[in-house]
Amino acid sequence: MNIQADNIIDRGYIAQTERLIRPHVRRTPIIEVDAADFGLVAARLSFKLELLQHSGSFKARGAFANLLSRQIPRAGVVAASGGNHGAAVAYASMKLGIPAKIFVPTISSPAKVQRIRDYRAELVVTGNQYADALAASEVWAEQAGALSIHAFDQRETLLGQGTVGLEMEEQSPDVDTLLVSVGGGGLIAGIAAWFGGNVRVVGVEPEAAPTLSMALKAGGPVDAPAGGIAADSLAPRRIGTLVYPIAKRHVDHVVLVSDEAINRAQLALWETLRVVAEPGGAAPFAALISGRYESRPGEHVGILLSGGNTNAVNFA
Repeated sequence: MNIQADNIIDRGYIAQTERLIRPHVRRTPIIEVDAADFGLVAARLSFKLELLQHSGSFKARGAFANLLSRQIPRAGVVAASGGNHGAAVAYASMKLGIPAKIFVPTISSPAKVQRIRDYRAELVVTGNQYADALAASEVWAEQAGALSIHAFDQRETLLGQGTVGLEMEEQSPDVDTLLVSVGGGGLIAGIAAWFGGNVRVVGVEPEAAPTLSMALKAGGPVDAPAGGIAADSLAPRRIGTLVYPIAKRHVDHVVLVSDEAINRAQLALWETLRVVAEPGGAAPFAALISGRYESRPGEHVGILLSGGNTNAVNFA
């Protein structure tokens, strides 16, 4: 299947991509929870447990979409990542028998670094931030002739991530609002393209890494701070150029959450559901429990728990 013809990212291409990657990815479950379990009122909650996906995050979808739809050179593939994308590309490459080299920064969590090693990819730890690892990976890709797989600003990546929205629609067709974490924006852009405004898609970013918030204020992608406890998954230097127009058109709005709220969300998920979410994966729930997103009476709120690659269990 050729899904590289142009830059169109819509329901038809996302559905086509879903059929392509279906044999290789998990259909992750949804759990409906009484909001009162968390001391919340006025909302019906549905958690999409994408942290149960292969390699521990939604990123496996975009990785397989790339590897199954693009021509792979003999040198294999290369990816830069805060950790989850690298683990996903390493996993997909291992399953498909493709050589992979992954560049990560020093902020990558030990859990994510270990996953990349476990999937037998060649690993390079370089620089302090994702942008540093990306620059190094681009140099190596040119030298080696490897195919670069971008973590978020790549059409195939967005199409793969959009399949989360397809599943969510099938599993919870009456969801009113979906809270989605934002780093480079590949996940929220793919999901927002799928729903096309039929569901309110709300972005959630750390205060320390407001990439989409700053882009929307500036009228386009701009450099943003890249810090906070979710920096290994939600702190690229700027939002993707393919992401921005989709987000501007289809994302309802973006809210910012503090590191403290993210940590409280992690703890609440563990204590109430025994679900271990990494900081970036817990950020959407942080918007609810902190009041940054206020649900309406009777609203059905979907919360995408996008990743669980962490060694931490006791968040106190």
